[in-house]
Amino acid sequence: MSDVHVIDHPLIQDKLTRMRRIDTSSQDFRLLLREISLLMGYEVTRDFQTQLAEFETPVCKGAFPKLVDRFVTIAPILRAGLGMVDGLQELMPFARVGHIGMYRDEKTHEPVEYYYKMPEGVEKSIVIVVDPMLATGGSAIDAVNSLKARGCTRIRMMNLIASPEGVAAVQAAHPDVDVYVAAVDERLNEDAYIVPGLGDAGDRIFGTK
Repeated sequence: MSDVHVIDHPLIQDKLTRMRRIDTSSQDFRLLLREISLLMGYEVTRDFQTQLAEFETPVCKGAFPKLVDRFVTIAPILRAGLGMVDGLQELMPFARVGHIGMYRDEKTHEPVEYYYKMPEGVEKSIVIVVDPMLATGGSAIDAVNSLKARGCTRIRMMNLIASPEGVAAVQAAHPDVDVYVAAVDERLNEDAYIVPGLGDAGDRIFGTK
């Protein structure tokens, strides 16, 4: 079974509370999401491996740690996942970005894939799938299915807020994919929105509602 990492750092929790507020503007919402994504990135990448390499400082030569694998792909689930890319790329400027287009059928609440574009050789990459909300888990499961079908094996999921139902669904479908979240909220409502959540993240990011 995969692990669920709840990153409850005080700075992240304070920013998340500000994002939840109904009177937070789209501009502030986007800024807070970028900041939280950067802060969460430290924990999501904590187990990245390093190896010693020899370099010369202005004082002397020495052996210092460097990343073993710099092939990292950030894979936002469109469209809300785009709001998390800038923060992670600020932390990892070398990371590449792929895109997975999903929308939720309003009647069935099931995800439908309409776009997939990844960097060449993504199957050799560490892939971080990002989406602010892990609600039913359907989009996350289908996104990971798409990546695995193309040979990806080193996948991790990063979300702002999750529901218990969404977490359980992802763990059942992909027990090898760890999930990183800032909060696990109470439940889903009848419309498959997270309660208390923060509303529709995509609409709040892009000011479309």
